[in-house]
Amino acid sequence: MSQFRYDAHPCGILVSAVSALGTFFPDANPSLKGMDVLKHNKVSRDQQVARILGKMPTIAAQSYRHRLGRPYNSPLSISDPSPLTYTENFLYMLDRLSETSYRPHPKLVSLLDKIWILHAEHGMNCSTATMRQLASTGVDPYTAVAGATAALYGNRHGGANEAVLKMLSQIGSVDAVPAFLKKVKKEKRILFGFGHRVYKSPDPRATILKDIALEMFQIVGTPKLWPVALELERIAATDEYFTARHLFPNVDFYSGLIYDAMDLPSDFFPVLFSIPLTAGWLAHWMESLNEPTDVFEPKQIYIGKQTIESPITPIQFRHSSLETPTVPLFSSGFDRRRRLGANYDTVIGTRRAKL
Repeated sequence: MSQFRYDAHPCGILVSAVSALGTFFPDANPSLKGMDVLKHNKVSRDQQVARILGKMPTIAAQSYRHRLGRPYNSPLSISDPSPLTYTENFLYMLDRLSETSYRPHPKLVSLLDKIWILHAEHGMNCSTATMRQLASTGVDPYTAVAGATAALYGNRHGGANEAVLKMLSQIGSVDAVPAFLKKVKKEKRILFGFGHRVYKSPDPRATILKDIALEMFQIVGTPKLWPVALELERIAATDEYFTARHLFPNVDFYSGLIYDAMDLPSDFFPVLFSIPLTAGWLAHWMESLNEPTDVFEPKQIYIGKQTIESPITPIQFRHSSLETPTVPLFSSGFDRRRRLGANYDTVIGTRRAKL
């Protein structure tokens, strides 16, 4: 992990590192040991799940420390005199400097626990569907989790809460909220953090997250954008334009504000979601092993032009990309020395004859 660029995106590091993990356990790789190596070996299957769940917080914390240019922290073992919980260990690796007895704030640990439980599993979203599709091919779970994380990397999925923060920053103040919503109605602006493709009523997770946010702010302080968010929520809840379209605050509306209040950078948000989602992804992976599933191959319907309107160039008049370029792509002393070689003409002539 230390070989990544100093400014590498934390989620890019996470995707790459999780994928690389699979190469450390070849005996659990169906591509090497056969399709049934995990399907009928529950012990080995559970072992891979435990490994991935255990390593995700460590890789995530190290991707954050890498961006800061700080040395990595190893997690404390359960055999340590004062062992830490799963979430507590993550915050420990995230923030410990050189203290020998550093412990994260217990209330922060408790609240982050609740946030992660809310994010662990939520039906067939984009990243979960990606996990299912990869699992249907029989690939190892490390590669499948890396693929699901890559899907979450996109700003229309795991980065949606970052879009909420940008939107609130652009609004700027409570007084500017009505004018912003007018532009939304005229389709001149986009309202992020509202609405859900499944819920036609308020997202129940969002209701819980709002309470968590209020508790979190008592510890870390209230973010400057919170009043803007509350005013946006208040007006949207009383405006028929938004209620008729079932546009209620969703989970992204509050989660970004919570992480921002914790002084975590927005490009780290997808990583924070990947940690709890891994539990849900792996649950789907295990379920897919227990059920006969065909390889996911979605059908496509061609809706383009049904007739060829442009003439076809006869093959003898088509340009071949294999032709030797008349002008060299570059010129250097290397080229000149090569041309002085005794066998140069013979080698080049043979290549052209083959083409």
